[in-house]
Amino acid sequence: MKCREIIGVLETLAPRRCACDWDNPGLLAGRMEKEVKKILLTVDADDEAVKHAIAAGADMLISHHPLIFKPVRHVSDEDFIGRRLVSMIQADISYFAMHTNFDAAPGCMADVVAEKIGIAEGEPLEEMGEENGVPYGIGKIGRLIKPVNGMELAGQIKEAFGLPFVTVYGRELYETIPVERAAACPGAGGSEIGEALRKGAQVLITGDISHHQGIDAAAQGMMILDAGHYGLEHVFMDYMEEFLNGHFRGLIQVEKMPVEFPAAVI
Repeated sequence: MKCREIIGVLETLAPRRCACDWDNPGLLAGRMEKEVKKILLTVDADDEAVKHAIAAGADMLISHHPLIFKPVRHVSDEDFIGRRLVSMIQADISYFAMHTNFDAAPGCMADVVAEKIGIAEGEPLEEMGEENGVPYGIGKIGRLIKPVNGMELAGQIKEAFGLPFVTVYGRELYETIPVERAAACPGAGGSEIGEALRKGAQVLITGDISHHQGIDAAAQGMMILDAGHYGLEHVFMDYMEEFLNGHFRGLIQVEKMPVEFPAAVI
């Protein structure tokens, strides 16, 4: 099956028009006409993923985060981005990224994460538009199916996503009071704190929260559960494995990188 045909299917799942303006999803390296028999899924197109793709004989690498965000002035082995691009092109691997279009599109990242957390009757935290009459956008906000106190919720999220740790800001707010309304923003969600407060979230589950963002949110009555940027988004690989296997039904072999958290607490 041609890379072009696979991309056509992927863009019915998460259309590029659902991406944020600043983003850079799509085919970032390689050939549209490449014959694809094996796909490797990863969150980041890092050195390990590129090496694994080459060693495994993958024809296509699909990542969540794009390797290229800014204009590239040269492609050589003198820097880490160029080195990865050169390696993939030499190995004839077509490289495709699905980022904020996958985050925002109906049924994709925001909905998958909200379901795992137990958020029901959700709406987009930051609405961006409608796709086939369904509102889409960044994150999700709604009621918890089973209200629990804040630290119990932190424990449930740690278990549901297999996290090594969760950073909690404002733990005193909901030590005894149940959380009923929660927001989730997979990835880096500091910019969504204001929207979560405006929409009445008692807790925001996200990643990459700075010290001041965390304590300022708590000062305004909202607890923050920082699961790490990778912590919530690694579900991309399981979701895409199921989607690709279900759609292509054995015509393409699908492999995924192991879940390995890039940060550790010592």
